[in-house]
Amino acid sequence: MTQEWEILTESKVIGLITTKVETFNNYINGEWKESASQKKFYSVNPANTEDVVGVFQASNETDVKEAIEAASKAFPGWAKTAPSKRAAILNKAAALLEENAPTYAEELTREEGKHVSDAKNEVLRSAQTLRYYAVEGQSFTGETFPNDDPNMRVSTEREPLGVVSVITPWNFPISIAARKIAPALITGNTVVFKPSSDTPLIAVRLVEALHKAGIPKGVLNFVTGRASDVGDLLVTHPAVKAVTFTGSTAAGEDIHSKSSFTTRTQMELGGKNPLLVMEDADLDLAATLTVNGGFSLTGQACTGTSRVIVMKEVKEAFVNKLIEKTSALKIGSGFEEGVKIGPLANEKQLKNVLKYIEFGKEDGADLVYGGEQLTEAQYEKGYFVQPAIFTNVKPNHRIAREEIFGPVIAVIEADTYEEAIAVANDVDYGLSASIVTNNLKIASQFTKDIHAGTVKVNRTTTGNLINAPFGGLKQSSTATFRESGRVGLEFFTQVKTVYIGY
Repeated sequence: MTQEWEILTESKVIGLITTKVETFNNYINGEWKESASQKKFYSVNPANTEDVVGVFQASNETDVKEAIEAASKAFPGWAKTAPSKRAAILNKAAALLEENAPTYAEELTREEGKHVSDAKNEVLRSAQTLRYYAVEGQSFTGETFPNDDPNMRVSTEREPLGVVSVITPWNFPISIAARKIAPALITGNTVVFKPSSDTPLIAVRLVEALHKAGIPKGVLNFVTGRASDVGDLLVTHPAVKAVTFTGSTAAGEDIHSKSSFTTRTQMELGGKNPLLVMEDADLDLAATLTVNGGFSLTGQACTGTSRVIVMKEVKEAFVNKLIEKTSALKIGSGFEEGVKIGPLANEKQLKNVLKYIEFGKEDGADLVYGGEQLTEAQYEKGYFVQPAIFTNVKPNHRIAREEIFGPVIAVIEADTYEEAIAVANDVDYGLSASIVTNNLKIASQFTKDIHAGTVKVNRTTTGNLINAPFGGLKQSSTATFRESGRVGLEFFTQVKTVYIGY
């Protein structure tokens, strides 16, 4: 089942199942309201497409314009609001997320497919992000500079930008939103938030938490709908001073090109992340890291392990361990105990993964494990695929160069560390990378040689701390402003230098 962009009734018959489906509205100027388009779409469970999660507004530019105008009107008052009051709202919203985490986790699993335990962790991490910026935002200040005039004080002040458009993806639909919205709000900006149409419900829950926490009218606005209907105005409206986006490189390039040169942009985009396995590596650890980095979240993480570059002398032993660990993974609904691989998020993702599996075969790589769509019994109503492992992959193969965003691992053989580094860097992306080795000299050299924004040793390519900077190089990012950590506040402020003589 694919999303329908039409007016839907509250009770929708899907096949032989009739479900009571709740309708959710946009949030503009402090009110929940229907779209001016009078059109709606539904979100379905990727593990069972007969399970309709909810009905949402198919917004148009009229809605976006209203949201931007509300944010623009609210900006002066919010910018003057005491930081402690802004922080109190973030902390109260965090408490509401924590209180409702079990329920929200179930909803997130229904609409995105990840295991319910991972979904709960994401909700709790989002609450932690709100609390983190509630603290950090109150001490994010300018500097005072020494000068030769004893009767003059020179300092900088950090000011909010104005209206910020926040556009987020479906793979971490609440945690990524939180790490953009929280620093935007604590620094005094107002926000227009558009989530992915695959995961609008958990976005509603985040907005609800901030609404119940007392966010003033117009400070946070929320619209759902297709990017083709609302995306351009979120980027080109003259009142929008900044756009923060996480998604595909192609979409990021489109947003960046349409933005005015006076509109600040923050683009966190795709990855083709390598894991290097050296000849001295603990192969059991290397295989575990590969499985966790490449197949957790069904491979749908921008930092997911997509390529394993392994030394020739340990390749066979490594691949055997990798197949053994992969074959033990349970595939199924995110509500089932012990499931490690859920469905892909939507039909488009499923088709894309299957397409790249065929590309791998066509280019001459060896598919040594998996790669089949699962359609029998409990899988027939969902977007399930076996994780795929390819060996004898060449650096010029499409599965070794292009982002797949699914559970596909390309194993590439190398003779030396120098060759492995050359292969690792010879792609358009530079988001995350890791190496498995017990050689401290090689590990240290790797952190300098690799072209990636996040570099790890003996750890998965996935995952980042809330309090550490996150971002990529090359086509993985605009490489201007980092997300997460204290530096994540910088994007949402501008510096003013002040000279005072007395």
